[in-house]
Amino acid sequence: MELVKVFQSGGFFMYPILVVMAIGLAITLERFLFLSKTQSSTNKVWKNIVPMLRADDTPRAEKYVEQSRSPLSTILSYGFAKQRSNASRDSVEAAMEEGIMEVMPALEQRTHYLATLANVATLLGLLGTIIGLIQAFTAVANADPAEKANLLSASISVAMNTTAFGLCAAIPLLLFHSYLATRTSKLVDSIEMAAVKCLNIMSKD
Repeated sequence: MELVKVFQSGGFFMYPILVVMAIGLAITLERFLFLSKTQSSTNKVWKNIVPMLRADDTPRAEKYVEQSRSPLSTILSYGFAKQRSNASRDSVEAAMEEGIMEVMPALEQRTHYLATLANVATLLGLLGTIIGLIQAFTAVANADPAEKANLLSASISVAMNTTAFGLCAAIPLLLFHSYLATRTSKLVDSIEMAAVKCLNIMSKD
Protein backbone atom coordinates (compact mmCIF):
# COMPACT_ATOMS: atom_id res chain seq x y z
CA MET A 1 0.00 0.00 0.00
CA GLU A 2 1.11 3.56 -0.73
CA LEU A 3 0.56 4.72 2.85
CA VAL A 4 2.77 1.92 4.17
CA LYS A 5 5.55 2.93 1.78
CA VAL A 6 5.26 6.57 2.82
CA PHE A 7 5.36 5.55 6.48
CA GLN A 8 8.41 3.33 6.00
CA SER A 9 10.23 5.96 3.95
CA GLY A 10 9.80 8.52 6.74
CA GLY A 11 12.46 6.91 8.88
CA PHE A 12 12.79 6.19 12.58
CA PHE A 13 10.76 9.16 13.85
CA MET A 14 7.58 7.88 12.23
CA TYR A 15 7.37 5.20 14.92
CA PRO A 16 7.51 7.52 17.99
CA ILE A 17 4.86 9.70 16.33
CA LEU A 18 2.71 6.61 15.80
CA VAL A 19 3.12 5.69 19.49
CA VAL A 20 2.16 9.23 20.55
CA MET A 21 -0.92 9.10 18.32
CA ALA A 22 -1.94 5.70 19.74
CA ILE A 23 -1.60 6.96 23.33
CA GLY A 24 -3.60 10.06 22.49
CA LEU A 25 -6.39 8.05 20.87
CA ALA A 26 -6.49 5.68 23.86
CA ILE A 27 -6.84 8.62 26.26
CA THR A 28 -9.53 10.16 24.05
CA LEU A 29 -11.57 6.96 23.99
CA GLU A 30 -11.20 6.39 27.75
CA ARG A 31 -12.19 9.97 28.59
CA PHE A 32 -15.13 9.94 26.18
CA LEU A 33 -16.52 6.73 27.70
CA PHE A 34 -15.89 7.97 31.25
CA LEU A 35 -17.61 11.32 30.67
CA SER A 36 -20.56 9.65 28.92
CA LYS A 37 -20.97 7.21 31.81
CA THR A 38 -20.65 10.00 34.38
CA GLN A 39 -23.21 12.17 32.61
CA SER A 40 -25.63 9.25 32.48
CA SER A 41 -25.15 8.39 36.17
CA THR A 42 -25.54 12.06 37.15
CA ASN A 43 -28.83 12.32 35.25
CA LYS A 44 -30.04 9.11 36.89
CA VAL A 45 -29.16 10.29 40.41
CA TRP A 46 -30.82 13.65 39.80
CA LYS A 47 -33.98 12.02 38.45
CA ASN A 48 -34.27 9.65 41.43
CA ILE A 49 -33.08 11.85 44.29
CA VAL A 50 -35.29 14.91 43.69
CA PRO A 51 -38.62 13.16 44.47
CA MET A 52 -37.10 11.81 47.70
CA LEU A 53 -35.89 15.23 48.77
CA ARG A 54 -39.20 16.90 47.91
CA ALA A 55 -41.00 14.24 49.94
CA ASP A 56 -38.60 15.00 52.81
CA ASP A 57 -37.57 11.33 52.77
CA THR A 58 -33.99 12.03 53.84
CA PRO A 59 -33.16 8.52 55.15
CA ARG A 60 -34.11 6.97 51.82
CA ALA A 61 -32.18 9.64 49.94
CA GLU A 62 -29.10 9.01 52.09
CA LYS A 63 -29.31 5.28 51.49
CA TYR A 64 -29.67 5.88 47.74
CA VAL A 65 -26.56 8.06 47.44
CA GLU A 66 -24.56 5.55 49.47
CA GLN A 67 -25.40 2.83 46.97
CA SER A 68 -24.93 5.01 43.90
CA ARG A 69 -21.55 5.61 42.29
CA SER A 70 -21.70 9.08 40.87
CA PRO A 71 -19.93 12.41 41.50
CA LEU A 72 -23.29 13.93 42.42
CA SER A 73 -23.86 11.15 44.97
CA THR A 74 -20.47 11.85 46.53
CA ILE A 75 -21.28 15.55 46.82
CA LEU A 76 -24.71 14.90 48.31
CA SER A 77 -23.27 12.43 50.80
CA TYR A 78 -21.12 15.24 52.20
CA GLY A 79 -24.20 17.41 52.52
CA PHE A 80 -26.27 14.70 54.21
CA ALA A 81 -23.46 13.95 56.65
CA LYS A 82 -23.36 17.59 57.70
CA GLN A 83 -27.14 17.90 57.74
CA ARG A 84 -27.46 15.02 60.21
CA SER A 85 -25.78 17.18 62.85
CA ASN A 86 -28.44 19.89 62.34
CA ALA A 87 -25.84 22.19 60.81
CA SER A 88 -26.76 25.47 59.13
CA ARG A 89 -27.26 25.83 55.41
CA ASP A 90 -23.85 27.48 55.09
CA SER A 91 -22.19 24.50 56.75
CA VAL A 92 -24.02 22.03 54.53
CA GLU A 93 -23.09 24.10 51.47
CA ALA A 94 -19.43 24.19 52.55
CA ALA A 95 -19.48 20.41 52.99
CA MET A 96 -20.91 19.95 49.50
CA GLU A 97 -18.27 22.27 48.06
CA GLU A 98 -15.69 20.01 49.67
CA GLY A 99 -17.33 17.10 47.85
CA ILE A 100 -17.11 19.02 44.57
CA MET A 101 -13.39 19.54 45.14
CA GLU A 102 -13.02 15.80 45.69
CA VAL A 103 -14.72 14.71 42.47
CA MET A 104 -13.26 17.39 40.18
CA PRO A 105 -9.82 15.76 39.64
CA ALA A 106 -11.41 12.52 38.43
CA LEU A 107 -13.43 14.44 35.86
CA GLU A 108 -10.51 16.46 34.53
CA GLN A 109 -7.64 13.99 34.71
CA ARG A 110 -5.68 12.96 31.60
CA THR A 111 -7.54 15.29 29.22
CA HIS A 112 -4.74 17.87 29.37
CA TYR A 113 -2.28 15.23 28.16
CA LEU A 114 -3.84 15.41 24.70
CA ALA A 115 -2.56 18.95 24.10
CA THR A 116 0.89 17.90 25.28
CA LEU A 117 0.88 14.82 23.04
CA ALA A 118 -0.17 16.97 20.06
CA ASN A 119 2.81 19.25 20.65
CA VAL A 120 5.13 16.27 21.05
CA ALA A 121 3.91 14.77 17.75
CA THR A 122 4.52 18.06 15.94
CA LEU A 123 7.99 18.45 17.40
CA LEU A 124 8.92 14.84 16.63
CA GLY A 125 7.84 15.43 13.04
CA LEU A 126 10.00 18.54 12.77
CA LEU A 127 12.96 16.80 14.41
CA GLY A 128 12.64 13.89 12.02
CA THR A 129 12.57 16.28 9.07
CA ILE A 130 15.63 18.21 10.26
CA ILE A 131 17.63 15.04 10.83
CA GLY A 132 16.46 13.73 7.47
CA LEU A 133 17.62 16.94 5.75
CA ILE A 134 21.00 16.75 7.47
CA GLN A 135 21.41 13.19 6.25
CA ALA A 136 20.26 14.17 2.77
CA PHE A 137 22.76 17.01 2.41
CA THR A 138 25.51 14.79 3.78
CA ALA A 139 24.64 12.06 1.30
CA VAL A 140 24.66 14.35 -1.75
CA ALA A 141 27.86 16.13 -0.75
CA ASN A 142 29.99 13.60 -2.57
CA ALA A 143 27.45 12.62 -5.21
CA ASP A 144 27.83 13.19 -8.93
CA PRO A 145 26.92 16.83 -9.77
CA ALA A 146 24.44 15.69 -12.39
CA GLU A 147 22.58 13.57 -9.87
CA LYS A 148 22.68 15.98 -6.92
CA ALA A 149 19.45 17.79 -7.76
CA ASN A 150 17.38 14.62 -8.19
CA LEU A 151 18.94 12.92 -5.18
CA LEU A 152 18.44 15.96 -2.96
CA SER A 153 14.84 16.39 -4.15
CA ALA A 154 14.02 12.76 -3.34
CA SER A 155 15.74 12.95 0.05
CA ILE A 156 13.88 16.14 1.02
CA SER A 157 10.58 14.59 -0.04
CA VAL A 158 11.22 11.62 2.27
CA ALA A 159 12.31 13.88 5.14
CA MET A 160 9.15 15.97 4.90
CA ASN A 161 7.03 12.85 5.49
CA THR A 162 7.75 13.01 9.22
CA THR A 163 6.48 16.58 9.50
CA ALA A 164 3.34 15.67 7.57
CA PHE A 165 2.73 12.62 9.73
CA GLY A 166 3.40 14.61 12.90
CA LEU A 167 0.77 17.15 11.87
CA CYS A 168 -1.66 14.38 10.95
CA ALA A 169 -1.30 13.12 14.52
CA ALA A 170 -1.31 16.52 16.21
CA ILE A 171 -4.37 18.12 14.57
CA PRO A 172 -6.89 15.42 15.61
CA LEU A 173 -5.44 15.30 19.12
CA LEU A 174 -5.90 19.05 19.52
CA LEU A 175 -9.49 18.78 18.30
CA PHE A 176 -10.15 15.89 20.70
CA HIS A 177 -8.63 17.91 23.55
CA SER A 178 -10.85 20.87 22.80
CA TYR A 179 -13.97 18.69 22.58
CA LEU A 180 -13.25 16.79 25.81
CA ALA A 181 -12.30 19.93 27.73
CA THR A 182 -15.56 21.60 26.68
CA ARG A 183 -17.59 18.52 27.53
CA THR A 184 -15.88 18.20 30.92
CA SER A 185 -16.61 21.84 31.70
CA LYS A 186 -20.29 21.39 30.84
CA LEU A 187 -20.47 18.24 32.96
CA VAL A 188 -18.90 20.00 35.95
CA ASP A 189 -21.37 22.88 35.56
CA SER A 190 -24.32 20.49 35.42
CA ILE A 191 -23.15 18.63 38.53
CA GLU A 192 -22.66 21.87 40.44
CA MET A 193 -26.08 23.10 39.35
CA ALA A 194 -27.72 19.83 40.42
CA ALA A 195 -25.93 20.02 43.78
CA VAL A 196 -27.17 23.58 44.36
CA LYS A 197 -30.74 22.64 43.43
CA CYS A 198 -30.61 19.69 45.80
CA LEU A 199 -29.26 21.95 48.53
CA ASN A 200 -32.13 24.36 47.99
CA ILE A 201 -34.64 21.54 48.32
CA MET A 202 -32.90 20.13 51.42
CA SER A 203 -32.96 23.51 53.16
CA LYS A 204 -36.33 24.70 51.88
CA ASP A 205 -37.58 25.18 55.40
